[in-house]
Amino acid sequence: MPPPEAFLEVLDLRHFGALALRPVMDAEGALWTQRLHWDYRLSAKLLAQYLDNRMLPGFAALENGHLAGYTFCVYEDTKAVIGDIFALPGGENGAVHTASTQHVEQTLFRHLFEMLLNSPQVNRVESQMLLHPSGFQAQTFQDAGFELFRRLFMVQSLDGYWKEPQINLPRELELRPWRDEDLNSAGKLICEAYSNHPDSMINDQYRTVHGSMRFLNNIVRYAGCGVFSTQVSHVVVARYTHDLVALVLGSRVSPESGHITQLCVHPAYRRKGLARMLLNLASHRFLRQGVREVSLTVTESNAQAIELYKDEGYICAHSFDATVWQRNGSASKLTDLVA
Repeated sequence: MPPPEAFLEVLDLRHFGALALRPVMDAEGALWTQRLHWDYRLSAKLLAQYLDNRMLPGFAALENGHLAGYTFCVYEDTKAVIGDIFALPGGENGAVHTASTQHVEQTLFRHLFEMLLNSPQVNRVESQMLLHPSGFQAQTFQDAGFELFRRLFMVQSLDGYWKEPQINLPRELELRPWRDEDLNSAGKLICEAYSNHPDSMINDQYRTVHGSMRFLNNIVRYAGCGVFSTQVSHVVVARYTHDLVALVLGSRVSPESGHITQLCVHPAYRRKGLARMLLNLASHRFLRQGVREVSLTVTESNAQAIELYKDEGYICAHSFDATVWQRNGSASKLTDLVA
C-alpha cells in the first residue's frame, strides 16, 4: 500500500529547469525506447527549451527533496491538452519512503485537474497518454468525469518485406509526393474526412479546417512525433479540380522505426483501395530508409481501419487511453475529486 500523499511535495513546474528534471526525463526516454521503439531525445530537447523558459503550466512532485515525477499541459484557446505525466519507478528517486509510480502520478493528476477546473477559460481537456498502458489511470480519469477511448498502437515488421507498391489509379486521380504548399488543402481534406468520425471526438482539431492545419503544422514542422519524412509522405490529387482526396504522412521516430502520423481518404473516394495503396507505398519508402518496422495508432472503435491494418500485417503491440473532459456536466465530478 503506498504511503500517504503527505510524503509528496507538489510544486509549480515553472520553478524547475530542464537540468533538475533530467533524471526523470532520461527514465521516461528509456521507457519510450523499450515500449514503443521511439527515440525520445528530440521530444526531450524541445521540452527542455520550454522548461528552461519557464513556459509550461504544470507540477513537479518531490519525495524527500528528490524529484519523483512531473506533469504539464498546454492551452489552445478554450481547450487544455495534457501533454505528459510521468513518475520515476519506485526506488529510483533516492527517497527513504518510496511512493508507487501510480500514486505519484495520481497526485500530480489531481493537482493538474484542480488547476484546470479553476481556469474559467478552459471548457475542454484532452489527453492521449501514448506511453501509458490502457487502464493504468482509467479510474482516476473516470472519477474526474472524463470519457475514455481505447486506442491501439499497431506495428508492421518490414523484415522480409519486398513487394513493390501497386499504383493503380483512375485517370482522374494523380499520386505525387507531399509538398509544403499542400498544408492548406490537407487541412480541408482532414476536416472533411473526419466528419462524424470517432477521432473527431478525441481531438477537436479535426472538426475545423483551421484546427486540422494546426494539427498538420505540428506534425510537419515540429519534432513531437518524430522527424517528418517527405520521402514517405504522399498525396492523391484530383487532376481536374486539384483537390487532395487522400494522403499519407510519415515520420522517423528512431533510426529503425517509422510512424504513420496521418492516413485519410475523402468520403467520396473511399472503397477504391487508396488507403491500402498509400500504406504500401509508405512502408516501401520507409524500407528504403533502412527502417525495420512501421507503427500507427487507431481508435479501437474504428473496426474497418483495424481490419485493413491487420490485413496488411500490422499487429497490436500496445494499447493506451485517449481521454476527453467537457466542462458542461463534468465539473461536479471534478470538484468531488479535488475537494
